[in-house]
Amino acid sequence: MTIAAEILKQERNAEWRAELRKVIKNKDRMTIERVKMPEMDPMERIKYQDKEVNAGLDLEQAQREASRCMDCANPTCIEGCPVSINIPKFVKQIETGDVLAAASTLKETSALPAVCGRVCPQEKQCEAQCFYTQKLQKTPVAIGYLERFAADYERESGKMSVPQVAPANGIKVAAIGSGPASLSFAGDMVKLGYDVTVFEALHEIGGVLKYGIPEFRLPNSIVDVELDNMRQMGVKFENNYVVGRTATIDDLREQGFKAFFVASGAGLPRFMNIPGENFNGVMSSNEYLTRVNLMNAANDNFDTPVLKGKSIAVIGGGNTAMDSVRTAKRLGAERAMIVYRRTREEMPARVEEVHHAQEEGIEFLNLANPVEYFANEEGRVNKMRLQRMELGEPDPSGRRRPVPVDDFFEEDVDVVVVAVGVSPNPLIPSTMPDLEVSRWGTIEVNEEAMQSSIPDLFAGGDIVRGGATVILAMGDGRKAAASMHEYLQKN
Repeated sequence: MTIAAEILKQERNAEWRAELRKVIKNKDRMTIERVKMPEMDPMERIKYQDKEVNAGLDLEQAQREASRCMDCANPTCIEGCPVSINIPKFVKQIETGDVLAAASTLKETSALPAVCGRVCPQEKQCEAQCFYTQKLQKTPVAIGYLERFAADYERESGKMSVPQVAPANGIKVAAIGSGPASLSFAGDMVKLGYDVTVFEALHEIGGVLKYGIPEFRLPNSIVDVELDNMRQMGVKFENNYVVGRTATIDDLREQGFKAFFVASGAGLPRFMNIPGENFNGVMSSNEYLTRVNLMNAANDNFDTPVLKGKSIAVIGGGNTAMDSVRTAKRLGAERAMIVYRRTREEMPARVEEVHHAQEEGIEFLNLANPVEYFANEEGRVNKMRLQRMELGEPDPSGRRRPVPVDDFFEEDVDVVVVAVGVSPNPLIPSTMPDLEVSRWGTIEVNEEAMQSSIPDLFAGGDIVRGGATVILAMGDGRKAAASMHEYLQKN
């Protein structure tokens, strides 16, 4: 048995946990229906860019949902969590009503519990490995809702705990980028006693959490509280600092930094290279969401421009596409469309995101793909030509390939947002000729250690994966921190 497994066993055998299991019989736990997340009314919420759709659970709802958990001897839910949260422990702490202890348990391994409780695809990770899902074919314990509840409860209580950190060891390390991978890395490294500085190119800390995810899913104020907690732990942040321009890695080495974690993301937009993509009104989802989320384009008190239209098409079927089309609706679009070349069932977006979009009146043009855009005399896009598709044989990911059909149709549009993927930021690799990169521009790393071809340089998140979820990036950050710690102890 591993040390981690032994600790989990000891904690499960603690008297309070053993007594709690006796309070409700397992067969009665299994009859409790999964809680439904309270939501803001769809027709009301589309009036606001900054009002959260999900309202969160109250204590009674959270305790009842926590009581569904069987406190399994073999907690497979933890295996589904990229940052290895001690899920049964924090859930059982909620069941007893000790929510502040649950929040502390979350912080032992997660730097961003309030964020993860909102935006992580729990249905594909911890909840997919839940006993209810695996053995009973029932709806899993709502782990994500409970994570959010514990983090929100702590914040609203005014009794925020700061995780313990080891005595300072005087060793300086740098994280490049301030998205979820970097924040997770920084949180673990500062706990180990390192002097951690996070360098961010933009004017606000948070990376994709700030520029990519709308406030109706993840309020910036929630991110800021998590960041303040990290500052109290000792993490330093430098914004408006472009590593590769403001200073190179070599410059930072001269300043005394002993190792680096590169998590500069995948912020380079990808287009389809079809006729008309250069017309005014056709833009990337990166630009569109950054203007609204980070630069306050939806707020009349700011002068950040953003194109608004009556008929807006968003190309793509992932979470970024869904965020973009729902943002368009909130900016006043009369018709907001998703154009996706597969069926709705193949969409990579979270089920919850698609459900919320449907409630808000978003149109879905499935099995369709744009082949050309047209413009008016001023050069502003006004129409798109689409080709119908059908599903063929499965591709390597298991999804059926979209196959073009000899059938075309047109739709009027005055804004097009392209959300068909992103490419890694090329700046750091371009300044480091010895750094091995893939043909897609991602940094090559040892997957176990997250270490690159340059020994003191580690990497994770989208600069390695090319585009992934917040929680997978955080998992990379934790893995890199453990490996860097081991490397620095030996060198």
